[in-house]
Amino acid sequence: MRKIITLIILLSISIGYSQTNEVDSLALELAYQNQDTLKIDTSIKLIKSLYDINDYDRALKYIIESEKLSNNLNYRKGIAEITYYKALIYAAKDDYINAISGYEKSKALFNELNDILGVAKVNNSIGLIEIKRGNYTKGLQFSLAAIKELEKRNLVNDLRLAYSNLADAYYNINAFDKAIEFYLKALDVQEQLNDVKGTSRSNSQLAELYSFKKEHRKAIEYYEKVLANKVTNIDSVRGRIYPKLGGEYLRFKEYDIAANYLVKGLKLNRRSRYNEGILIALNNLGDLNLQKGKEILAEKQLLEAGAIAKKIDNKTELLKHYRLMKSLDSTKKRFERAFVWQRRYYDLKNTLRKDEVKIDSKITNEPIELLDLDLNKPVTTTEKIDPVMKTAPIQPKESFDKFKIILYALLAALAIVSTFLILIYLKRNNNIKYTQELEEKNIKIELQNVAFQEQTKHLENVNNVKDKLFSIVSHDLKDSLSSINGFIDLLKDGSLTREEFDNLIPELSENANNASLLLFNLLNWSKSQMQSLEPKPSLFDIQEVFEDKVKLVEQRMESKGITLTDHSLRDFAYADRSMFEIVIQNLLANALKFCKNGDTITISNHISNGSCIISIADTGIGISKQNLEKLFKNSSFTTVGTNNEKGTGLGLSICKELIELNNGKIWVESTQGVGSTFYVQLPKSRPNGD
Repeated sequence: MRKIITLIILLSISIGYSQTNEVDSLALELAYQNQDTLKIDTSIKLIKSLYDINDYDRALKYIIESEKLSNNLNYRKGIAEITYYKALIYAAKDDYINAISGYEKSKALFNELNDILGVAKVNNSIGLIEIKRGNYTKGLQFSLAAIKELEKRNLVNDLRLAYSNLADAYYNINAFDKAIEFYLKALDVQEQLNDVKGTSRSNSQLAELYSFKKEHRKAIEYYEKVLANKVTNIDSVRGRIYPKLGGEYLRFKEYDIAANYLVKGLKLNRRSRYNEGILIALNNLGDLNLQKGKEILAEKQLLEAGAIAKKIDNKTELLKHYRLMKSLDSTKKRFERAFVWQRRYYDLKNTLRKDEVKIDSKITNEPIELLDLDLNKPVTTTEKIDPVMKTAPIQPKESFDKFKIILYALLAALAIVSTFLILIYLKRNNNIKYTQELEEKNIKIELQNVAFQEQTKHLENVNNVKDKLFSIVSHDLKDSLSSINGFIDLLKDGSLTREEFDNLIPELSENANNASLLLFNLLNWSKSQMQSLEPKPSLFDIQEVFEDKVKLVEQRMESKGITLTDHSLRDFAYADRSMFEIVIQNLLANALKFCKNGDTITISNHISNGSCIISIADTGIGISKQNLEKLFKNSSFTTVGTNNEKGTGLGLSICKELIELNNGKIWVESTQGVGSTFYVQLPKSRPNGD
């Protein structure tokens, strides 16, 4: 390591010595030259050398002297070059007004001299200063104007700056594909010139761009190129690269490599007190530990990351922090807090979307066409004199009269032609208007036909619903009510003993429950068929609904010898509570219907991808593959239960419609002879766009 540092120091000293040597040599040569253009050319070389070593004050002294001599000799090329270097020095000193003024003057002089390369250099410099000030579109235009000529002459030093400027400008207007294109060009030139610092910066920028485009393997490749550069591989550089590189490896779940880079990056950034590096490392470490199930450590790291993100106002990392905190609290079953993090996440995401810069696609895809093509040319007057305005000799009176006659004839002919054209135009307009009226009438008739067909179809559907309702009421509902009436008649007549009555109570209760559920399903199904069901979503506790609905079937479970296992947890869903209650009541009734003595019904719920998933499982008789396909259809498919319980076949159809109205899903998994599990998925917050 010491050898490398010594080598770098020696290299810097030797380069500095050679540059100083060149300056001294040129200064000596200048002292003995005559007051002519050759002396000015030597002075320009000296000014360039002083500019390259950032000795601006000394360079300005030579500029003042050379400017006087150039003006005395009227040496236009010398004046143009000196004015250009003066503007460069103003730009280096952040004096924007004097720099732009100097660039414009030097460009005008180069245009006069027809010096295309000189104009290209000035345009490149203007592009640089505009991009530096944040005027990216303007800077792009000037830099693009310069690049063609610089590439043609293979001026790699100027191209290095031009490519980097363009890449930076495209990066700042979010035109990332174009930014990558020019960073790659800049990298090629920087490698040719052995520009270690520039190469490191281009590699770093390319890595970030590929990461943003989700090309994470390429991002890793370029980050590792930065670290492989021995000259720039210092603590400050590694401190910035390690957390980002660790985050890239985390994308591929390469936890050991990711952890190694993230821990090293955190230590380096804490040592240098670089908050942004600490923030990125902590967020990624929190994500890593959350994935590995180390929730306590993850929470500690994420809370510190959140405080830093707010302190330095890093909205990108704060957004990531909110997302990770939501996942952490969901994992730890702190659903109310998870809901708060989710709301903050979406609020910040919407704010960032509003703040995004809108890119003109023309600038991104065809920037060179936007450039004013006269930018590189001298301003010259090219207007031609209108021959009509020239002074003509006085003509004799006869010629003038003849001219008047011809003029009147032409005017008359023009009037006739104009009248004829107007008549044609009016007739054409009438035809077009008549055609449009016919088309409008045809469209109205077609729309009326479509509306009539839809109305007819709707009436047919309503009629079918009515027929189905009467059929079910006359059959299933009639049977349940008749059975209940029969029990009541026996009680009236006194035909039943107390013991017989007690034995018949469970059956009476079963019939009443069946009739109630049947009527409940019929009403909701008919409403859904007639398109009058409107959900009223709100945030409610799923466990409360389970508790209420289990109480309704407890007696029937006991009489049938079925055990209930409750694994439900306190959790929140965003849906219409009354509709969800209908679904749970139907699913519990179904499970009970197809279980026999000794079977078990299990209810549970959990979170997946920000949604709430509820399951009702039973160890009953299960469903065959053929019958599975018939479930959830809009038809009255039904089978009898284990105690010959009947149904309408509408329950699952209603469940599907109610869940889908609430932006959810319902599905079933079943094995005949083993049992069935019905799943319901509901959102935990208002879906986007609602």
